[in-house]
This record gives sequence, structure tokens and C-alpha cells, in this order.
Amino acid sequence: MKLDGKTAVITGGARGLGEAMSKLFAENGAKVIACDMGDPVSSYANVEFYKLNVTDTEACKKFFDYAVDKYKKIDILVNNAGITRDGMTRKMTDDMWNAVIDVNLKGVFNLTRLIGPHMEDTGGGSIINISSVVGEYGNIGQINYAATKAGVIGMAKTWAKEFARKGVPVRCNAIAPGYILTDILKTVPQELLDKFAASTMLGRLGQPEEIAKVALFLAGDDSSYVTGTVISANGGMRL
Repeated sequence: MKLDGKTAVITGGARGLGEAMSKLFAENGAKVIACDMGDPVSSYANVEFYKLNVTDTEACKKFFDYAVDKYKKIDILVNNAGITRDGMTRKMTDDMWNAVIDVNLKGVFNLTRLIGPHMEDTGGGSIINISSVVGEYGNIGQINYAATKAGVIGMAKTWAKEFARKGVPVRCNAIAPGYILTDILKTVPQELLDKFAASTMLGRLGQPEEIAKVALFLAGDDSSYVTGTVISANGGMRL
């Protein structure tokens, strides 16, 4: 029970990577609050669902107060909520740009500016930002998404320094997944999926549970000397 006695907040927790992390964290002893705009596709023991728009500053403050009042302490924060609005730069509208920036950057900032200092005050914690292979290497037609996923890497490195400066063990890291078989990829034509798989050294796409296991490592005490780093979980993929 690697997370026994810990409380975890996971944004985008209703489906995909967030659902896999919520389930695995709970199986390893954590009390999990899975936050999302959409309804959960499944329910699990010790996973509480909370409907939250991470771009809404006041809603985030209300959620933070609720979580601390109920659980007393937040030990783990996974900033997983994110969206895409793909398009070539010359065709990208202000709405497409702003929507992705708002969720993928502001949403990460909104909760972490509350929970990070809380972890400082309560003796430590682990913050995990979910980035992407696109944030590391860029991708055609995803300038907004690439900018935000590179941005959350910068946030993780900054918070690793900022929240630990008083000697409190608040750690912050990022995970950069490659193409993972979530519901989003189920709409992609098979020939494209085969192409993505062939571009990895392992010759296949990833499963949500594989990313969840990386997050479990970063969330628990097994990674007690790991902070300010990025784990690339992409099967050896290069875009």
C-alpha cells in the first residue's frame, strides 16, 4: 500500500489517464478526489468524484477549502486535466488558442497555487504535472497544445525549487506520455495508430495503466529523492 494514509487530488480524473491514476492510487491506499468537468465513466472504492472547472479561480478555491475541511491534508496533486484544439498556426483562431491555454496552463496554476503552499505548511507532498511528448518535441498542427505541455514542464521545475525552499519536502515532477490508448485515440483511423506505434522503439502504443504506474512512483515515497525532473513515458517515440 504505497500511498496508505495519503489524500490525492487528480484533475481530469473521470476518464483516460486520470481514471487509471485514480483507480491505481486508491488500490494503493490513497483517498482520491477525482475532479473533472465530465461525469465519471466508472466508480471505485475510495475515489470521490468532484465536478470542477479548473479554469474557474473561485471554484478552485471552493474545492480546495472543501477538500482540506474533509480530508485535513492534501498529500498528492496530479495536474492531468487538459484539452486539444488542433490546427495549423495560420488557421488557428483566438478561441482555439485561448481555450487550450486556459485549461492546460491556467487550470494547472489555479489549483497548484493553493495546494503547493498547503503542502509547505503541512510538511510535504508530491505534485505531478502531466505533460506530453508533444511538449518535449513539438508537433505540426498543435502549437497551442505543445506550448502548454512545454509550459507545465517549466512549472514543475519552478515549483520544485519554490515549494522546497524552506526545507520542506514538497516535490514536483512532470510525466511526458507518448500516444496512449485512451478514448481520444479510439477515434483515430487504424492506419494512423499503426504509424504512431511503428514510430516507437517498443513498436506499440501505451496503455493508461502504464502511465498510472509512473505517477504512482512519483506520488509515493519510492521517489523521495526525485524532484524537478521529467519522466518521458513514450515507448521511445520521436515525433
